[in-house]
Amino acid sequence: MRWARSVGAAAGHAWRRSLQLRVVVSTLTLSFVVISVLGVVLTGQITDRLLDTKIDAATKELDRARASVESQLAGDDTTSVANRLELARSSLTSRDGDTASEGGSAGTFDPVLLVRGDGARRELSTGPADQIPDALRAFVQADQISYQFAPVSEPGGYSGPALIVGSPTASDLPDLELYLVFPLAGEDRSLALVRGTLLIGGAVLMVLLAAVSLLVARQVVLPIRSASRIAVRFADGRLKERMPVRGEDDIARLAMSFNEMAESLSKQITQLEEFGNLQRQFTSDVSHELRTPLTTVRMAAELIHDGSDDLDPLLKRSSELLVAELDRFETLLSDLLEISRHDAGVAELASEQLDLRMCARAAVSTVRYLARETGTELIIDMPDDPVNAAVDPRRVERILRNLLANALDHGEGKPVLLRLRADDDAAAFVVRDQGVGLRPGEEKLVFNRFWRSDPSRVRRSGGTGLGLAISLEDARLHDGKLEAWGEPGQGACFRLTLPRVRGRKVVSSPLPLRPTGQRYSAGQPVPAARPEGVGASSGEHR
Repeated sequence: MRWARSVGAAAGHAWRRSLQLRVVVSTLTLSFVVISVLGVVLTGQITDRLLDTKIDAATKELDRARASVESQLAGDDTTSVANRLELARSSLTSRDGDTASEGGSAGTFDPVLLVRGDGARRELSTGPADQIPDALRAFVQADQISYQFAPVSEPGGYSGPALIVGSPTASDLPDLELYLVFPLAGEDRSLALVRGTLLIGGAVLMVLLAAVSLLVARQVVLPIRSASRIAVRFADGRLKERMPVRGEDDIARLAMSFNEMAESLSKQITQLEEFGNLQRQFTSDVSHELRTPLTTVRMAAELIHDGSDDLDPLLKRSSELLVAELDRFETLLSDLLEISRHDAGVAELASEQLDLRMCARAAVSTVRYLARETGTELIIDMPDDPVNAAVDPRRVERILRNLLANALDHGEGKPVLLRLRADDDAAAFVVRDQGVGLRPGEEKLVFNRFWRSDPSRVRRSGGTGLGLAISLEDARLHDGKLEAWGEPGQGACFRLTLPRVRGRKVVSSPLPLRPTGQRYSAGQPVPAARPEGVGASSGEHR
Protein backbone atom coordinates (compact mmCIF):
# COMPACT_ATOMS: atom_id res chain seq x y z
CA MET A 1 0.00 0.00 0.00
CA ARG A 2 2.89 2.37 0.72
CA TRP A 3 4.34 1.59 -2.69
CA ALA A 4 0.94 2.20 -4.32
CA ARG A 5 0.54 5.50 -2.46
CA SER A 6 4.03 6.63 -3.47
CA VAL A 7 3.40 5.70 -7.11
CA GLY A 8 0.02 7.47 -7.00
CA ALA A 9 1.59 10.57 -5.47
CA ALA A 10 4.35 10.59 -8.12
CA ALA A 11 1.79 10.14 -10.91
CA GLY A 12 -0.39 12.92 -9.50
CA HIS A 13 2.62 15.22 -9.25
CA ALA A 14 3.60 14.48 -12.85
CA TRP A 15 0.00 14.99 -14.00
CA ARG A 16 -0.24 18.39 -12.30
CA ARG A 17 3.14 19.64 -13.55
CA SER A 18 3.25 18.32 -17.14
CA LEU A 19 0.94 19.85 -19.73
CA GLN A 20 2.43 17.54 -22.35
CA LEU A 21 1.51 14.46 -20.31
CA ARG A 22 -2.05 15.68 -19.86
CA VAL A 23 -2.44 16.35 -23.60
CA VAL A 24 -1.07 12.92 -24.60
CA VAL A 25 -3.10 11.02 -22.00
CA SER A 26 -6.28 12.92 -22.87
CA THR A 27 -5.75 12.28 -26.58
CA LEU A 28 -5.09 8.57 -26.03
CA THR A 29 -8.09 8.22 -23.73
CA LEU A 30 -10.47 9.84 -26.19
CA SER A 31 -8.92 7.86 -29.07
CA PHE A 32 -9.33 4.61 -27.14
CA VAL A 33 -12.99 5.37 -26.52
CA VAL A 34 -13.57 6.20 -30.21
CA ILE A 35 -11.68 3.09 -31.42
CA SER A 36 -13.53 0.88 -28.93
CA VAL A 37 -16.93 2.18 -30.04
CA LEU A 38 -15.95 1.83 -33.69
CA GLY A 39 -14.67 -1.71 -33.11
CA VAL A 40 -17.88 -2.74 -31.34
CA VAL A 41 -20.02 -1.26 -34.11
CA LEU A 42 -17.96 -2.86 -36.90
CA THR A 43 -17.88 -6.24 -35.17
CA GLY A 44 -21.63 -6.12 -34.68
CA GLN A 45 -22.24 -5.16 -38.30
CA ILE A 46 -19.94 -7.89 -39.64
CA THR A 47 -21.49 -10.48 -37.30
CA ASP A 48 -25.02 -9.56 -38.41
CA ARG A 49 -24.03 -9.74 -42.10
CA LEU A 50 -22.37 -13.14 -41.67
CA LEU A 51 -25.35 -14.57 -39.79
CA ASP A 52 -27.89 -13.15 -42.24
CA THR A 53 -25.98 -14.72 -45.12
CA LYS A 54 -25.78 -18.00 -43.21
CA ILE A 55 -29.52 -17.98 -42.49
CA ASP A 56 -30.41 -17.28 -46.13
CA ALA A 57 -28.16 -20.07 -47.40
CA ALA A 58 -29.39 -22.46 -44.70
CA THR A 59 -33.02 -21.75 -45.60
CA LYS A 60 -32.35 -22.52 -49.25
CA GLU A 61 -30.49 -25.67 -48.28
CA LEU A 62 -33.42 -26.69 -46.08
CA ASP A 63 -35.82 -26.38 -49.06
CA ARG A 64 -33.60 -28.64 -51.16
CA ALA A 65 -33.22 -31.12 -48.33
CA ARG A 66 -36.97 -31.24 -47.72
CA ALA A 67 -37.64 -31.93 -51.40
CA SER A 68 -34.99 -34.65 -51.41
CA VAL A 69 -36.45 -36.32 -48.30
CA GLU A 70 -39.99 -36.20 -49.62
CA SER A 71 -38.94 -37.77 -52.93
CA GLN A 72 -36.86 -40.40 -51.17
CA LEU A 73 -39.72 -41.50 -48.91
CA ALA A 74 -42.45 -41.44 -51.56
CA GLY A 75 -43.87 -44.88 -52.62
CA ASP A 76 -41.64 -46.99 -50.38
CA ASP A 77 -43.81 -48.77 -47.76
CA THR A 78 -42.09 -52.20 -47.64
CA THR A 79 -39.16 -51.06 -45.50
CA SER A 80 -39.35 -50.26 -41.83
CA VAL A 81 -39.72 -46.66 -40.79
CA ALA A 82 -36.29 -46.57 -39.15
CA ASN A 83 -34.60 -47.85 -42.29
CA ARG A 84 -36.52 -45.44 -44.46
CA LEU A 85 -35.41 -42.56 -42.24
CA GLU A 86 -31.81 -43.72 -42.39
CA LEU A 87 -31.94 -43.99 -46.16
CA ALA A 88 -33.48 -40.54 -46.45
CA ARG A 89 -30.79 -39.08 -44.18
CA SER A 90 -28.03 -40.80 -46.15
CA SER A 91 -29.37 -39.19 -49.32
CA LEU A 92 -28.68 -35.79 -47.75
CA THR A 93 -25.02 -36.49 -46.97
CA SER A 94 -22.15 -37.42 -49.14
CA ARG A 95 -20.05 -38.78 -46.27
CA ASP A 96 -20.32 -41.97 -44.32
CA GLY A 97 -22.10 -42.33 -41.01
CA ASP A 98 -23.13 -39.26 -39.02
CA THR A 99 -20.59 -36.90 -40.55
CA ALA A 100 -21.72 -33.73 -42.26
CA SER A 101 -21.61 -33.03 -45.96
CA GLU A 102 -21.08 -29.97 -48.06
CA GLY A 103 -24.29 -28.03 -48.45
CA GLY A 104 -23.41 -25.46 -51.06
CA SER A 105 -22.93 -21.90 -49.86
CA ALA A 106 -24.46 -22.77 -46.50
CA GLY A 107 -21.50 -24.93 -45.61
CA THR A 108 -21.50 -28.29 -43.91
CA PHE A 109 -24.50 -29.57 -41.99
CA ASP A 110 -25.84 -32.58 -40.12
CA PRO A 111 -29.40 -33.67 -41.09
CA VAL A 112 -31.79 -34.87 -38.39
CA LEU A 113 -35.11 -36.66 -39.13
CA LEU A 114 -37.69 -37.06 -36.39
CA VAL A 115 -41.08 -38.79 -36.34
CA ARG A 116 -43.19 -37.79 -33.39
CA GLY A 117 -44.59 -40.63 -31.36
CA ASP A 118 -48.14 -41.10 -30.21
CA GLY A 119 -49.90 -43.47 -27.88
CA ALA A 120 -49.39 -46.48 -30.16
CA ARG A 121 -45.99 -45.55 -31.60
CA ARG A 122 -42.74 -44.45 -30.10
CA GLU A 123 -40.70 -41.53 -31.41
CA LEU A 124 -38.20 -42.41 -34.12
CA SER A 125 -35.19 -40.35 -35.15
CA THR A 126 -31.94 -40.45 -37.07
CA GLY A 127 -28.99 -38.10 -36.59
CA PRO A 128 -28.07 -36.04 -33.48
CA ALA A 129 -31.66 -35.55 -32.38
CA ASP A 130 -30.60 -34.69 -28.82
CA GLN A 131 -29.07 -31.41 -30.10
CA ILE A 132 -32.42 -30.06 -31.30
CA PRO A 133 -33.85 -27.46 -28.82
CA ASP A 134 -37.39 -28.03 -27.61
CA ALA A 135 -38.37 -24.47 -28.44
CA LEU A 136 -37.45 -25.01 -32.09
CA ARG A 137 -39.37 -28.29 -32.23
CA ALA A 138 -42.45 -26.53 -30.87
CA PHE A 139 -42.43 -24.11 -33.81
CA VAL A 140 -41.86 -26.93 -36.35
CA GLN A 141 -44.63 -29.03 -34.84
CA ALA A 142 -46.86 -26.00 -35.36
CA ASP A 143 -46.11 -26.34 -39.13
CA GLN A 144 -43.66 -23.39 -39.20
CA ILE A 145 -40.22 -23.23 -40.79
CA SER A 146 -37.94 -21.87 -38.03
CA TYR A 147 -34.30 -21.49 -37.08
CA GLN A 148 -32.40 -21.06 -33.80
CA PHE A 149 -28.81 -20.49 -32.71
CA ALA A 150 -27.79 -22.99 -30.04
CA PRO A 151 -24.61 -24.65 -28.80
CA VAL A 152 -24.00 -28.22 -29.93
CA SER A 153 -21.58 -30.82 -28.72
CA GLU A 154 -20.86 -34.06 -30.57
CA PRO A 155 -18.64 -36.75 -29.07
CA GLY A 156 -15.39 -36.69 -31.00
CA GLY A 157 -16.77 -34.00 -33.30
CA TYR A 158 -17.59 -30.30 -33.36
CA SER A 159 -18.47 -28.44 -30.19
CA GLY A 160 -19.61 -24.88 -30.32
CA PRO A 161 -22.34 -22.59 -31.62
CA ALA A 162 -24.49 -23.79 -34.50
CA LEU A 163 -27.42 -22.66 -36.63
CA ILE A 164 -30.30 -25.16 -36.53
CA VAL A 165 -33.10 -24.85 -39.10
CA GLY A 166 -36.22 -27.02 -39.05
CA SER A 167 -39.23 -27.67 -41.22
CA PRO A 168 -42.21 -30.04 -41.35
CA THR A 169 -42.41 -32.38 -44.40
CA ALA A 170 -45.29 -33.55 -46.61
CA SER A 171 -44.23 -37.22 -46.90
CA ASP A 172 -46.30 -40.33 -46.36
CA LEU A 173 -44.73 -40.61 -42.91
CA PRO A 174 -47.00 -38.64 -40.61
CA ASP A 175 -45.46 -36.00 -38.27
CA LEU A 176 -42.04 -36.14 -39.94
CA GLU A 177 -39.71 -33.25 -38.94
CA LEU A 178 -36.55 -32.28 -40.81
CA TYR A 179 -33.69 -30.38 -39.15
CA LEU A 180 -30.35 -29.27 -40.49
CA VAL A 181 -27.54 -28.44 -38.03
CA PHE A 182 -25.01 -25.99 -39.48
CA PRO A 183 -21.84 -25.59 -37.37
CA LEU A 184 -20.61 -21.97 -37.16
CA ALA A 185 -16.92 -22.82 -36.95
CA GLY A 186 -16.11 -20.94 -40.15
CA GLU A 187 -18.03 -17.90 -39.02
CA ASP A 188 -16.26 -18.06 -35.64
CA ARG A 189 -12.92 -18.10 -37.41
CA SER A 190 -13.95 -15.18 -39.59
CA LEU A 191 -15.11 -13.15 -36.56
CA ALA A 192 -11.95 -14.04 -34.66
CA LEU A 193 -9.91 -12.83 -37.62
CA VAL A 194 -11.93 -9.61 -37.78
CA ARG A 195 -11.55 -9.04 -34.02
CA GLY A 196 -7.82 -9.71 -34.16
CA THR A 197 -7.42 -7.38 -37.12
CA LEU A 198 -9.37 -4.64 -35.37
CA LEU A 199 -7.39 -5.17 -32.15
CA ILE A 200 -4.02 -5.02 -33.89
CA GLY A 201 -5.12 -2.09 -36.03
CA GLY A 202 -6.42 -0.28 -32.94
CA ALA A 203 -3.17 -0.89 -31.06
CA VAL A 204 -1.09 0.37 -34.00
CA LEU A 205 -3.39 3.37 -34.34
CA MET A 206 -3.05 4.12 -30.61
CA VAL A 207 0.76 4.07 -30.92
CA LEU A 208 0.62 6.37 -33.93
CA LEU A 209 -1.81 8.71 -32.17
CA ALA A 210 0.47 8.77 -29.11
CA ALA A 211 3.42 9.74 -31.29
CA VAL A 212 1.39 12.37 -33.14
CA SER A 213 -0.07 13.87 -29.94
CA LEU A 214 3.39 13.86 -28.34
CA LEU A 215 4.83 15.69 -31.32
CA VAL A 216 1.97 18.22 -31.45
CA ALA A 217 2.04 18.80 -27.69
CA ARG A 218 5.81 19.23 -27.82
CA GLN A 219 5.48 21.95 -30.44
CA VAL A 220 3.17 23.85 -28.09
CA VAL A 221 4.81 23.01 -24.77
CA LEU A 222 8.42 23.79 -25.68
CA PRO A 223 7.77 27.51 -26.30
CA ILE A 224 5.75 27.67 -23.07
CA ARG A 225 8.60 26.05 -21.14
CA SER A 226 11.03 28.47 -22.74
CA ALA A 227 8.81 31.38 -21.73
CA SER A 228 8.63 30.01 -18.17
CA ARG A 229 12.43 29.71 -17.89
CA ILE A 230 12.95 33.17 -19.32
CA ALA A 231 10.30 34.61 -16.95
CA VAL A 232 12.10 33.02 -13.97
CA ARG A 233 15.42 34.49 -15.07
CA PHE A 234 13.73 37.82 -15.68
CA ALA A 235 12.30 37.75 -12.16
CA ASP A 236 15.81 36.99 -10.82
CA GLY A 237 17.00 40.30 -12.22
CA ARG A 238 18.25 39.35 -15.70
CA LEU A 239 16.31 42.08 -17.43
CA LYS A 240 17.89 41.40 -20.84
CA GLU A 241 16.29 37.96 -21.24
CA ARG A 242 13.99 37.64 -24.28
CA MET A 243 12.09 34.86 -26.06
CA PRO A 244 13.22 33.83 -29.57
CA VAL A 245 10.66 34.65 -32.27
CA ARG A 246 10.27 32.06 -35.06
CA GLY A 247 7.62 32.34 -37.73
CA GLU A 248 4.37 34.24 -37.63
CA ASP A 249 2.02 31.80 -35.84
CA ASP A 250 0.33 32.16 -32.45
CA ILE A 251 3.49 31.09 -30.57
CA ALA A 252 5.50 33.71 -32.43
CA ARG A 253 2.94 36.37 -31.54
CA LEU A 254 3.08 35.18 -27.93
CA ALA A 255 6.87 35.55 -27.99
CA MET A 256 6.63 39.04 -29.45
CA SER A 257 4.05 40.07 -26.83
CA PHE A 258 6.22 38.61 -24.06
CA ASN A 259 9.28 40.47 -25.34
CA GLU A 260 7.35 43.73 -25.53
CA MET A 261 6.12 43.24 -21.97
CA ALA A 262 9.65 42.40 -20.79
CA GLU A 263 11.05 45.48 -22.51
CA SER A 264 8.43 47.72 -20.93
CA LEU A 265 9.00 46.20 -17.48
CA SER A 266 12.74 46.50 -17.87
CA LYS A 267 12.46 50.20 -18.68
CA GLN A 268 10.08 50.82 -15.77
CA ILE A 269 12.29 48.88 -13.33
CA THR A 270 15.34 50.79 -14.50
CA GLN A 271 13.50 54.08 -14.09
CA LEU A 272 12.31 53.10 -10.62
CA GLU A 273 15.82 52.10 -9.60
CA GLU A 274 17.19 55.38 -10.86
CA PHE A 275 14.42 57.27 -9.12
CA GLY A 276 15.02 55.35 -5.88
CA ASN A 277 18.74 56.06 -6.06
CA LEU A 278 18.08 59.74 -6.68
CA GLN A 279 15.58 59.83 -3.83
CA ARG A 280 17.99 58.18 -1.43
CA GLN A 281 20.80 60.44 -2.54
CA PHE A 282 18.57 63.47 -2.19
CA THR A 283 17.48 62.45 1.31
CA SER A 284 21.06 61.82 2.37
CA ASP A 285 22.36 65.06 0.85
CA VAL A 286 19.56 67.18 2.28
CA SER A 287 19.98 65.62 5.71
CA HIS A 288 23.71 66.32 5.70
CA GLU A 289 23.31 69.81 4.31
CA LEU A 290 20.76 70.71 6.97
CA ARG A 291 23.17 69.77 9.75
CA THR A 292 25.18 72.98 9.50
CA PRO A 293 22.30 75.50 9.54
CA LEU A 294 20.57 73.43 12.19
CA THR A 295 23.65 73.63 14.43
CA THR A 296 23.78 77.41 13.95
CA VAL A 297 20.09 77.84 14.66
CA ARG A 298 20.35 75.60 17.74
CA MET A 299 23.23 77.63 19.17
CA ALA A 300 21.25 80.83 18.67
CA ALA A 301 18.08 79.27 20.13
CA GLU A 302 19.94 78.00 23.20
CA LEU A 303 21.54 81.39 23.68
CA ILE A 304 18.11 83.04 23.58
CA HIS A 305 16.66 80.35 25.85
CA ASP A 306 19.44 80.82 28.41
CA GLY A 307 18.52 84.46 28.72
CA SER A 308 14.74 83.91 28.60
CA ASP A 309 14.35 84.95 32.25
CA ASP A 310 14.93 88.55 31.21
CA LEU A 311 12.35 88.39 28.43
CA ASP A 312 8.64 89.07 28.63
CA PRO A 313 6.38 85.97 28.94
CA LEU A 314 5.44 85.85 25.25
CA LEU A 315 9.07 85.86 24.08
CA LYS A 316 10.01 83.38 26.78
CA ARG A 317 7.30 80.94 25.61
CA SER A 318 8.41 81.42 22.01
CA SER A 319 11.99 80.52 22.92
CA GLU A 320 10.79 77.34 24.67
CA LEU A 321 8.74 76.31 21.63
CA LEU A 322 11.72 77.05 19.37
CA VAL A 323 14.03 74.75 21.38
CA ALA A 324 11.40 71.96 21.49
CA GLU A 325 10.79 72.05 17.76
CA LEU A 326 14.52 72.14 17.07
CA ASP A 327 14.87 68.96 19.16
CA ARG A 328 12.11 67.32 17.10
CA PHE A 329 13.68 68.55 13.86
CA GLU A 330 17.06 67.13 14.87
CA THR A 331 15.45 63.78 15.69
CA LEU A 332 13.77 63.76 12.27
CA LEU A 333 17.10 64.42 10.55
CA SER A 334 18.71 61.57 12.46
CA ASP A 335 15.91 59.21 11.45
CA LEU A 336 16.14 60.29 7.81
CA LEU A 337 19.90 59.65 7.82
CA GLU A 338 19.34 56.21 9.36
CA ILE A 339 16.66 55.33 6.80
CA SER A 340 18.94 56.47 3.96
CA ARG A 341 21.70 54.17 5.28
CA HIS A 342 19.33 51.21 5.31
CA ASP A 343 18.06 52.05 1.81
CA ALA A 344 21.60 52.33 0.49
CA GLY A 345 22.56 49.03 2.13
CA VAL A 346 25.44 50.57 4.10
CA ALA A 347 23.98 50.14 7.59
CA GLU A 348 26.49 48.25 9.74
CA LEU A 349 25.83 45.95 12.67
CA ALA A 350 28.23 46.48 15.57
CA SER A 351 27.29 43.32 17.44
CA GLU A 352 28.67 42.19 20.76
CA GLN A 353 27.81 39.52 23.29
CA LEU A 354 25.76 41.05 26.09
CA ASP A 355 22.77 40.59 28.36
CA LEU A 356 19.57 41.65 26.60
CA ARG A 357 18.10 42.75 29.93
CA MET A 358 20.52 45.70 29.83
CA CYS A 359 19.01 46.90 26.52
CA ALA A 360 15.52 46.62 28.01
CA ARG A 361 16.41 48.60 31.12
CA ALA A 362 18.12 51.31 29.03
CA ALA A 363 15.04 51.62 26.82
CA VAL A 364 12.73 51.82 29.86
CA SER A 365 14.83 54.57 31.40
CA THR A 366 14.47 56.72 28.24
CA VAL A 367 10.64 56.50 28.23
CA ARG A 368 10.19 56.78 31.98
CA TYR A 369 9.29 60.46 31.73
CA LEU A 370 6.60 59.69 29.13
CA ALA A 371 5.08 57.04 31.43
CA ARG A 372 4.87 59.60 34.23
CA GLU A 373 3.27 62.20 31.95
CA THR A 374 0.58 59.76 30.76
CA GLY A 375 0.13 58.12 34.16
CA THR A 376 0.85 54.71 32.67
CA GLU A 377 2.28 51.78 34.58
CA LEU A 378 5.13 49.91 32.93
CA ILE A 379 5.24 46.22 33.89
CA ILE A 380 8.63 44.66 33.22
CA ASP A 381 8.73 40.85 33.03
CA MET A 382 12.25 39.49 32.52
CA PRO A 383 14.03 36.29 33.65
CA ASP A 384 16.25 36.32 36.70
CA ASP A 385 19.14 34.76 34.75
CA PRO A 386 21.07 36.68 32.09
CA VAL A 387 19.86 36.35 28.49
CA ASN A 388 23.04 36.67 26.44
CA ALA A 389 22.98 37.21 22.67
CA ALA A 390 25.17 38.67 19.93
CA VAL A 391 23.37 41.95 19.09
CA ASP A 392 24.02 45.61 18.42
CA PRO A 393 22.96 47.18 21.74
CA ARG A 394 22.30 50.62 20.23
CA ARG A 395 19.89 49.23 17.64
CA VAL A 396 18.09 46.85 20.03
CA GLU A 397 17.65 49.66 22.54
CA ARG A 398 16.27 51.90 19.79
CA ILE A 399 13.77 49.21 18.73
CA LEU A 400 12.52 48.74 22.29
CA ARG A 401 12.39 52.51 22.86
CA ASN A 402 10.27 52.99 19.75
CA LEU A 403 7.93 50.13 20.71
CA LEU A 404 7.50 51.39 24.27
CA ALA A 405 6.92 54.99 23.15
CA ASN A 406 4.36 53.80 20.63
CA ALA A 407 2.60 51.72 23.29
CA LEU A 408 2.52 54.65 25.73
CA ASP A 409 1.14 56.93 22.99
CA HIS A 410 -1.72 54.55 22.17
CA GLY A 411 -2.21 52.77 25.50
CA GLU A 412 -4.96 55.11 26.80
CA GLY A 413 -3.23 55.24 30.19
CA LYS A 414 -3.60 51.47 30.77
CA PRO A 415 -0.61 49.35 31.85
CA VAL A 416 2.02 48.48 29.25
CA LEU A 417 3.87 45.16 29.45
CA LEU A 418 7.49 44.54 28.38
CA ARG A 419 8.35 40.83 28.50
CA LEU A 420 11.56 38.97 27.64
CA ARG A 421 11.89 35.21 27.11
CA ALA A 422 14.56 33.06 25.45
CA ASP A 423 15.30 29.52 24.38
CA ASP A 424 18.44 27.89 22.98
CA ASP A 425 18.13 29.52 19.56
CA ALA A 426 16.35 32.86 19.93
CA ALA A 427 15.29 35.57 22.34
CA ALA A 428 12.01 37.49 22.09
CA PHE A 429 10.67 40.76 23.46
CA VAL A 430 6.94 41.47 23.64
CA VAL A 431 5.53 44.98 24.14
CA ARG A 432 1.82 44.85 24.90
CA ASP A 433 -0.62 47.73 25.42
CA GLN A 434 -4.38 47.75 26.00
CA GLY A 435 -5.27 50.89 24.08
CA VAL A 436 -7.14 51.56 20.84
CA GLY A 437 -5.64 48.53 19.08
CA LEU A 438 -5.31 47.88 15.35
CA ARG A 439 -7.95 47.28 12.72
CA PRO A 440 -7.65 44.23 10.40
CA GLY A 441 -4.79 44.74 7.95
CA GLU A 442 -3.10 47.51 9.92
CA GLU A 443 -0.61 45.09 11.49
CA LYS A 444 1.36 45.37 8.20
CA LEU A 445 0.80 49.08 7.66
CA VAL A 446 2.24 50.12 11.02
CA PHE A 447 5.76 49.57 9.66
CA ASN A 448 5.23 51.90 6.70
CA ARG A 449 7.02 55.21 6.79
CA PHE A 450 4.98 58.15 8.12
CA TRP A 451 1.85 55.96 8.35
CA ARG A 452 -0.66 56.87 11.06
CA SER A 453 -3.86 55.02 11.90
CA ASP A 454 -5.50 58.24 13.13
CA PRO A 455 -3.84 61.37 11.67
CA SER A 456 -5.66 63.59 14.16
CA ARG A 457 -4.15 61.78 17.13
CA VAL A 458 -1.42 63.70 19.00
CA ARG A 459 1.93 61.98 19.54
CA ARG A 460 3.02 62.58 23.11
CA SER A 461 6.41 61.07 22.42
CA GLY A 462 7.14 63.56 19.62
CA GLY A 463 7.75 60.77 17.14
CA THR A 464 8.63 61.43 13.51
CA GLY A 465 6.66 58.58 11.93
CA LEU A 466 9.86 56.70 11.03
CA GLY A 467 10.45 54.87 14.29
CA LEU A 468 8.71 51.57 13.46
CA ALA A 469 10.11 51.57 9.91
CA ILE A 470 13.65 51.94 11.30
CA SER A 471 12.92 49.31 13.95
CA LEU A 472 11.86 46.84 11.24
CA GLU A 473 15.08 47.45 9.31
CA ASP A 474 17.15 47.06 12.49
CA ALA A 475 15.44 43.72 13.22
CA ARG A 476 16.17 42.50 9.69
CA LEU A 477 19.78 43.61 10.06
CA HIS A 478 20.01 41.19 13.01
CA ASP A 479 18.37 38.39 10.89
CA GLY A 480 15.42 38.71 13.25
CA LYS A 481 11.72 39.48 12.96
CA LEU A 482 9.50 42.33 14.14
CA GLU A 483 5.77 41.50 14.04
CA ALA A 484 2.57 43.19 15.16
CA TRP A 485 -0.90 42.06 16.28
CA GLY A 486 -3.91 44.08 17.34
CA GLU A 487 -7.68 44.20 17.61
CA PRO A 488 -9.91 47.25 17.99
CA GLY A 489 -10.46 47.93 21.67
CA GLN A 490 -8.14 45.06 22.71
CA GLY A 491 -4.84 46.87 22.30
CA ALA A 492 -1.77 45.93 20.28
CA CYS A 493 1.16 43.59 20.72
CA PHE A 494 4.59 43.88 19.08
CA ARG A 495 7.06 40.98 19.14
CA LEU A 496 10.80 41.30 18.45
CA THR A 497 12.57 37.97 17.89
CA LEU A 498 16.39 37.92 17.64
CA PRO A 499 18.78 35.00 17.09
CA ARG A 500 21.16 34.43 19.97
CA VAL A 501 24.00 33.58 17.57
CA ARG A 502 24.87 36.03 14.81
CA GLY A 503 24.08 34.81 11.30
CA ARG A 504 21.54 32.20 12.40
CA LYS A 505 18.03 32.57 10.98
CA VAL A 506 15.03 32.80 13.28
CA VAL A 507 12.78 29.75 12.90
CA SER A 508 10.47 30.10 15.89
CA SER A 509 9.90 32.50 18.75
CA PRO A 510 9.89 31.78 22.50
CA LEU A 511 6.81 34.03 22.94
CA PRO A 512 3.44 33.96 21.16
CA LEU A 513 2.44 37.00 19.15
CA ARG A 514 -1.26 36.79 19.97
CA PRO A 515 -1.75 37.40 23.73
CA THR A 516 -3.42 34.84 25.96
CA GLY A 517 -6.65 35.57 27.79
CA GLN A 518 -5.08 35.81 31.26
CA ARG A 519 -5.43 39.22 32.91
CA TYR A 520 -3.16 40.99 35.40
CA SER A 521 -3.71 44.15 37.38
CA ALA A 522 -1.35 46.68 38.83
CA GLY A 523 0.42 45.44 41.92
CA GLN A 524 -0.02 41.73 41.02
CA PRO A 525 3.15 39.77 40.19
CA VAL A 526 3.71 38.29 36.74
CA PRO A 527 4.46 34.53 36.97
CA ALA A 528 8.13 33.61 37.16
CA ALA A 529 9.23 37.26 37.21
CA ARG A 530 9.73 40.22 39.51
CA PRO A 531 7.69 43.09 38.03
CA GLU A 532 9.11 46.59 38.10
CA GLY A 533 6.36 49.24 38.12
CA VAL A 534 6.66 52.81 36.93
CA GLY A 535 3.76 55.19 37.49
CA ALA A 536 0.65 54.77 39.61
CA SER A 537 -2.15 53.98 37.17
CA SER A 538 -3.84 50.59 37.38
CA GLY A 539 -5.08 48.42 34.55
CA GLU A 540 -4.70 45.04 32.88
CA HIS A 541 -2.28 43.44 30.49
CA ARG A 542 -2.09 40.16 28.62
